[in-house]
Amino acid sequence: MASLNAKPADDSVVEGPVASTEPANLRRILTWLLLANSAMYLIYGGIGGVLNPLLVERAVGAADKVSALGIVYGVSAIFATLANPIAGAFSDRVGRRNPFILGGAVLAAVVLAILGSVHTLLLVALFWSLGQMFMNVLQAAITAMVPDRVPTERLGTASAVVGLGLPVGGLVGAIVAGILSTSLGIAYLTFAVIIAFFGVLFTWRVKDVPLNRKSATPGVRAQIAAFTDALRVADFRWAFIGRALLVLGFFSVYGYQLYILQDRVDLPSGISPAGGTSILSVISTLTMGIAVAAGGTLSDRLGRRKIFVAVSGTIAGLAVLIPLLFTSWLAMIVFTLVNGLAFGCFMAVDTAVVATVLPSKGDAARDMGVLNVANAGPQIIAPFLASLLIAHLGGYDTLFVYSGIVTVVGAISVYRIRSVR
Repeated sequence: MASLNAKPADDSVVEGPVASTEPANLRRILTWLLLANSAMYLIYGGIGGVLNPLLVERAVGAADKVSALGIVYGVSAIFATLANPIAGAFSDRVGRRNPFILGGAVLAAVVLAILGSVHTLLLVALFWSLGQMFMNVLQAAITAMVPDRVPTERLGTASAVVGLGLPVGGLVGAIVAGILSTSLGIAYLTFAVIIAFFGVLFTWRVKDVPLNRKSATPGVRAQIAAFTDALRVADFRWAFIGRALLVLGFFSVYGYQLYILQDRVDLPSGISPAGGTSILSVISTLTMGIAVAAGGTLSDRLGRRKIFVAVSGTIAGLAVLIPLLFTSWLAMIVFTLVNGLAFGCFMAVDTAVVATVLPSKGDAARDMGVLNVANAGPQIIAPFLASLLIAHLGGYDTLFVYSGIVTVVGAISVYRIRSVR
């Protein structure tokens, strides 16, 4: 186990997780990791949540936009799923992170700049898939830097800090995309410049530390073995299932938020669907932040976990009844408020649950990596599944019902955990 005060014997090759010899340096690294993660989720929130639906609609028209968007996200999901472990394994073999961070950011920027100028579904699918591939090269290297550079005893703090990149980046991305949505070419170019800028800045400010292969993140086969071993532990398996289903339910609706506002909600004059998406993103982020702080603190004081996770997950599932029954703008605001509070509370307390049921305390980084599959996997497949429901199985009503059922089942799964109160 590395310590904040432990210096590596050799500055050229690192044998284990090393943040730095000084706590101040650890704080600096975490700050840059937060900024880098925010930049990544800015791309996913702005382009994936707002601009891509508009681009697809421009390419195929309003009648076929839902199915077309599902095709784009289904194809790109394959690229994203394959690129992340392959890039991670290759980065481990090379023993470097910064070349993959810089290369992924610059190549993603080039592809995204081109994406804003295409006008056919084939090219949208091609360039967004390439963009996803290069973004996952970047993401794999960024994610690996946490166990690389952070001592084991500080992994919890590091995960919390880095995890803020999702709401921060997603919020800023949605706002910027909403502002620039009337000019898609400029919008995509802006996001391209942002990700390239942060890639260059990160690799300039955070110096690469060569890794001995013994200290590098395990390869693909070892990661698969770790995945199956961790899920053999019953409590961890139920925590994994609960997290995956909650994330799947949340992002099934979130990914089609712009189309929901276009096709189903009676928006007030002066608010466009893209502008409404930005407003809802602000509300969601603020309520999630409040719920994370309040839910985690109250759970600690009462010494109870499962009740918070189960109740908040159930509320998040039942919240879809609001947009299912009402189509007003006010109903969408109320739904976003309730869902943000519930989902934020769930994520805050569920993290504490997971930390309690880790299969091996000595392999916390490995097991938290397994849990990341429950975070990332559903986000990748949710838009594709949602498109099938909307286009072929009953429309947005079916989507809301599906999201609610999946979310409630995820909340119930947490009650199967025996080692947590």
